[in-house]
Amino acid sequence: GEMSCTRWTLDCGGMDREHADWRAVREYVAPLGIARIRQQGGWARTEKDPGKYDFSWLDQVVFDAKKRGISVWMELSYGNPMYPGGGGRQLAAGIPRSEEGLAAWDRWVEAMARRYKGTVTDWCVWNEPDIVHAKNSPEEAATFAIRTAEIVKRVIPDATIAAFALTRARPDYVEPLVKELVRQGKGGLFTSIAYHHYNKNPDDAYEGVEKCRAIIAKLLPGLKLRQGEGGTWSEWGNAGALRRHPWTEITQAKYDLRRALGDLGHGDDTEVFHICDLEYRTSGFHDGLVRYGLLKTTGQADGYRVLKVKTAYYAVQNAVSVFNDSLECLASKGTARIDGFKRGAAYEWRDVKTGAPVVVFWDATDVPSDRFEARDAEVSVAGDPPEDPVWVDLLTGDAYAIPPERVRREGERTVFTVPAYDSPAFIAPKGLLTLEKSWYVRYLEEGGKK
Repeated sequence: GEMSCTRWTLDCGGMDREHADWRAVREYVAPLGIARIRQQGGWARTEKDPGKYDFSWLDQVVFDAKKRGISVWMELSYGNPMYPGGGGRQLAAGIPRSEEGLAAWDRWVEAMARRYKGTVTDWCVWNEPDIVHAKNSPEEAATFAIRTAEIVKRVIPDATIAAFALTRARPDYVEPLVKELVRQGKGGLFTSIAYHHYNKNPDDAYEGVEKCRAIIAKLLPGLKLRQGEGGTWSEWGNAGALRRHPWTEITQAKYDLRRALGDLGHGDDTEVFHICDLEYRTSGFHDGLVRYGLLKTTGQADGYRVLKVKTAYYAVQNAVSVFNDSLECLASKGTARIDGFKRGAAYEWRDVKTGAPVVVFWDATDVPSDRFEARDAEVSVAGDPPEDPVWVDLLTGDAYAIPPERVRREGERTVFTVPAYDSPAFIAPKGLLTLEKSWYVRYLEEGGKK
């Protein structure tokens, strides 16, 4: 059917530095249901000889995605060491600074905009300019973003542009950055600022997000926040964000669900990092394959082949099938609550057609665990009890009817006594969902016969 989940992005970046290959993973993208991918432009991969652009590696992603009904959020990164002062080609490299480097950057940005005009309208300037080794001040970064955005807008007047993807929601960087955009009278070039999230507990860091939101509302109302990169490993790893923690496929799946539904619950678009594992060969502080992928993949020597589909792929697929444009997130206006945990997360959504409430909730106290230990919690929401409410576990996709004795009215609210654990589950009226029996239930009904 029509993919209508404009709030989700799937990360397919890193191909600019040959960490992954689109051809190896492209068949797995559309079935997830996410209709937008993040892609990084890769100036240094495209211009290896001065003035000669080879877009073939990027064309195969952009135009193939379009054929599959998937749009691209295109990030303009990184520099090009072929030009003196042209910046570096990897994470944490500084922005181009020399006159020669900036002039060559301008030409590449214009060539990108011309080539993908009519296909790509959603853009972003530079990945993590605030990362400490890069030494880009917020004012320098703002000036660079303005310069870049003006070129894109000249070629594609209706482009939507994110002024950067920051390492995290950092009020200390966002405030001077936005002040500088305002001071130069160029805030109108941008529709959003993207932030990344890397916290062991995915429910941490929203304090910074809300602080940034308040700063932006005051200085440049209309500019939105969006989560531009979030996810974790499926095993222990030695380098990169969230390293040296015993992640597993189960904790990765719980993490990706909590991160995405927490972002959406705060009113921001979300992003899942990454479609596949990445072979970081061109960055100084990663080694070998990093397992952030929804797909387990090999490295370059073996053609980046897909070895298996991880648990997180199915979990994200479940979430996208429900929390898409057929529902509206009430964000700060929601009335959902969860009681019974030191720290619970509960977010209210409404069915766009019927107005029926959908409440998603979990135990947000700790880093996701490998255990499946649910206990009863009280989940409540304003309004009347729904008809035939069901409890659905997003990790497994299992749905259960909620018995009438577990639903009660309390004043203006409906209270459900339902199991909850450190991974999202939701309550919805049965009529909203298309439920199919799982292979296991069908197997049992057939008398356990193969």
